[in-house]
Amino acid sequence: MRKTVFANGEYYHIYNRGVDKRDIFVGKFDFERFLQSMEEFNTNEPIGSIYENSFLKGQNRAKKKKLVNIVCYCLNPNHYHFILEQLIDRGIEMFMHKLGGGYTTYFNLKIQRSGALFQGPFKAVYVDSNEYLLHLSTYVNLNFKVHKLGGLAPKWRASWEEYNNERFGVCLCKKDIILNQFKNRAEYKKFAESSLVDILHRKDIAKELESLFLE
Repeated sequence: MRKTVFANGEYYHIYNRGVDKRDIFVGKFDFERFLQSMEEFNTNEPIGSIYENSFLKGQNRAKKKKLVNIVCYCLNPNHYHFILEQLIDRGIEMFMHKLGGGYTTYFNLKIQRSGALFQGPFKAVYVDSNEYLLHLSTYVNLNFKVHKLGGLAPKWRASWEEYNNERFGVCLCKKDIILNQFKNRAEYKKFAESSLVDILHRKDIAKELESLFLE
């Protein structure tokens, strides 16, 4: 039984990795498919085929009630991190069940494998303060730097790009939860980059961070 009880309006750090530490993203299209799934599965209604749904112009999606707000995310080759705000009862559980199951089906069909893709149920940690939320957003947004994956994005995708580019394409995140606490995007960028090293040594999340070094 899961120890973390999800409450509406609260924030949670959600993360998991591939079974046996295997890569769960092996090409550009895998990242794109997972990001599309994050958008499509964030509803309490059945969506049908993602392929068929891609032909919709967005008007029907806007009417559907979201399960969660995605505050930020990072997708690395063999693991992912999210900060999610639950919007409806069991919203996080439903979102992660749809996302994990749907992507596993896609990935297994693609490379002709069977069985679980992720290492057990997703992990969840309650974000118990605004200070924690701000510093955690740094850790998640810049997680690709923690793992030294380079400045470009051939082997990762992260909401860091959304946070720093007002004209970024498809935006998945509810960024104002973080950005409204700063004068502008540049101020948040400065905060995030300067606190990246510090957050790894914060005593109040040291145990959690120890478990987050997934590689």
